[in-house]
Amino acid sequence: MQYVAPIGIGVLYALLMSLVHEPHRRRLNAVMVAGAGAAYLSGGGLGGWEFAFTALLAYVAFRGLESWTFIGVGWLLHTVWDVVHHLKGNPIIPFAHTSSLGCAICDPVIALWCLRGGPSLIALVRGRGRSRGPGRGPERSRATMTP
Repeated sequence: MQYVAPIGIGVLYALLMSLVHEPHRRRLNAVMVAGAGAAYLSGGGLGGWEFAFTALLAYVAFRGLESWTFIGVGWLLHTVWDVVHHLKGNPIIPFAHTSSLGCAICDPVIALWCLRGGPSLIALVRGRGRSRGPGRGPERSRATMTP
């Protein structure tokens, strides 16, 4: 369960974010990855490196305001930081010893979703997100429809 729950949390995150329409979804995710960059600041145990990482992720998040790729890279960077904390630093949740490991499992799930452009999973489930041929499905404009 320790390894499965973080994957479910990552999928749940993507599902909940799917309720937010673009371009707000991308911008909100940039803010989220910036916040993740500061998650270890108050006690991660790696000294000045905590500030350097926070600054790096702040830059990546700023670039993510206009790019899903940067947001995905930010989550992958945070994954690496989680692994470092699991092995050498303090956990992200002080009373949960393996919380950084869980975060390191969850973050790549979110990163993959972001690297795919942060699509609405709800629309994909409903079938609107599938690729359709020209002139088929709800993507057709009203001008090309015949009565």
